[in-house]
Amino acid sequence: MMLNALKPQPADKILQLIQMFKDDPRATKIDLGVGVYKDATGLTPVMRAVKAAEKQLWEVETTKTYTGLAGEPAYNAAMAQMILDGCVAADRLASVATPGGTGAIRQALELIKLAAPAATIWLSNPTWPNHPSIIRYLGMAMTEYRYFDASTGTVDFAGMLADLAGVKPGDVVLLHGCCHNPTGANLTLDQWAQVADLLNAKAAIPFIDLAYQGFGDGLEADAAPTRLIASRCPEVLIAASCSKNFGIYRERTGVLIAISPEAGMRATTQGNLAFLNRQNFSFPPDHGARLVTMILNDPRLTAEWKAELEEVRQNMLTLRQNLADALRAATNSDRFDFVASHRGMFSRLGLTPEQVETLRADHGIYMVGDSRINIAGLNAKTVPILARAVAQVIG
Repeated sequence: MMLNALKPQPADKILQLIQMFKDDPRATKIDLGVGVYKDATGLTPVMRAVKAAEKQLWEVETTKTYTGLAGEPAYNAAMAQMILDGCVAADRLASVATPGGTGAIRQALELIKLAAPAATIWLSNPTWPNHPSIIRYLGMAMTEYRYFDASTGTVDFAGMLADLAGVKPGDVVLLHGCCHNPTGANLTLDQWAQVADLLNAKAAIPFIDLAYQGFGDGLEADAAPTRLIASRCPEVLIAASCSKNFGIYRERTGVLIAISPEAGMRATTQGNLAFLNRQNFSFPPDHGARLVTMILNDPRLTAEWKAELEEVRQNMLTLRQNLADALRAATNSDRFDFVASHRGMFSRLGLTPEQVETLRADHGIYMVGDSRINIAGLNAKTVPILARAVAQVIG
């Protein structure tokens, strides 16, 4: 017998939290755990430009046959333009469409395992839990570098540089392109430049996870660190997602871009990316990718999408400032002021697991055990509720 040899897998803590929230009968419960954008009514809406593109696609699409192994070239080109804006010569870029940003990360790790099986993957502490989970599953070596100072709510840049001084030639350093998950604390451009210099000096390869472009300081500003790394480092891997900035979570739309040191290496890299797609899922999903391509290649749709994305970003910035102000008033301290300076959907409040559990049990407020909250899960009514509850649990 085979299946009776299987062992139970540990439950995904965030998915477990989602189920607990669903099972909670309290009408006043607040979900700050799941990482999706929500409007003031609690809905994750379909963006206007996406709706318009879907209507156009319905009218003109004539087939549902397979795309190429790498996805549609127009999609890959549009994503490379949005992310890199020509900062790297096109003849150095290899790319494939993937099932979401997670698919891009998985394919990047598969590529690393194929090309440099002895490489160690360096992860920020903390990082998105799926990063180490996939790396462990693939049997790859990994280690951590310091990133977040919980006492100040800021990046521990000195600790980060000190740890990264230990990278070996050929090691891969995974960096969050913007809107760090789970902390919301980001490097400055000057700090990014120092990281680029260090990686080049160590002959290490940067691997950028870009899941939230447009959610932090704006579409162009959020791409600036990735463009800096891409323009300064000879080899770069970039895994990008359209789930958040286009709001197409369930369409599973991502892209993996591999930058080769020279044009002559591109064809081999592209061939290996296509090979890995074939092994894992053959042809990538196309619906979301086609919508993104239509939006990015139509000036009217692009303008509408950018305007709505900016509305989303500004809403999160407003919620951040309101929460920081409410926490300052409720706690009579500046302990949580850092929330306003963070960017993206997430911040870590710096609460203990016991305090997080008290928030859930006594107040119906759900957040990840490390006190990561989804800022977009709040609204004008729930911000003061959260602030009062936090003030109570910290005493």
